[in-house]
Amino acid sequence: MGGKAVNDQKWERGNVQLSRHFARSTSRLRENALSRKGYDPARLYKWGQMMALAVVRMMEGTEKAFGAKGQVILNTVLVDLGREIGREVLKDYSLVPGAKEIEAISKFVTYVNEEIWASPEIPKILSDSECLCDILWCPHQDHYRPFDCRVQRYIVQGLLEAFQEKTGIVVDARFTQIIPQGAETCRFEVRILPRGTTREWTRYSSDLAQKALQRASQRASYDSSRKER
Repeated sequence: MGGKAVNDQKWERGNVQLSRHFARSTSRLRENALSRKGYDPARLYKWGQMMALAVVRMMEGTEKAFGAKGQVILNTVLVDLGREIGREVLKDYSLVPGAKEIEAISKFVTYVNEEIWASPEIPKILSDSECLCDILWCPHQDHYRPFDCRVQRYIVQGLLEAFQEKTGIVVDARFTQIIPQGAETCRFEVRILPRGTTREWTRYSSDLAQKALQRASQRASYDSSRKER
């Protein structure tokens, strides 16, 4: 592969600078695996996809066996993970003086899409308070059912919380379409919120969590009735 070498420590785009997460282990990956002749990078996709499906199945199994209590534990762990990664990414965050907050938000979303979810995207700033992006390909699109995408929401929640913690900017987001439901892209709309406002993202995640518990209860009842036959 040609082109400019990737800086595994820093990420810069436009007027925004961020730190790359997992920098040390990424450098080790390049040295010990990607540099080897015959090492196919697609192996990383297959491994990562397996782990992503494992999280979905653990969530479903926990909801079925332990209900709301188990669900809360797993959801909290995922939010904490997102917050931890967000803090690492924002460790050396900087925005060029005079640049607008919406640019910082848009670039952070680009980092999340391209570097955390490995997804190419087309970003667009709509106004001083709104931006969007179209995700052109998602690693999970051929394996996730539409409802499975909810699992990723908790990681995003943690990332948004870390962004607010670092910058003081309260950001909300929503998906208006997703590839697993047949759309050509996953469209992600983002806007700045007034301080003290509850995120629609978090509210909708709670609604999905309740729906998941209902599904889990129905599956458990169905399995129980089959055993009694």
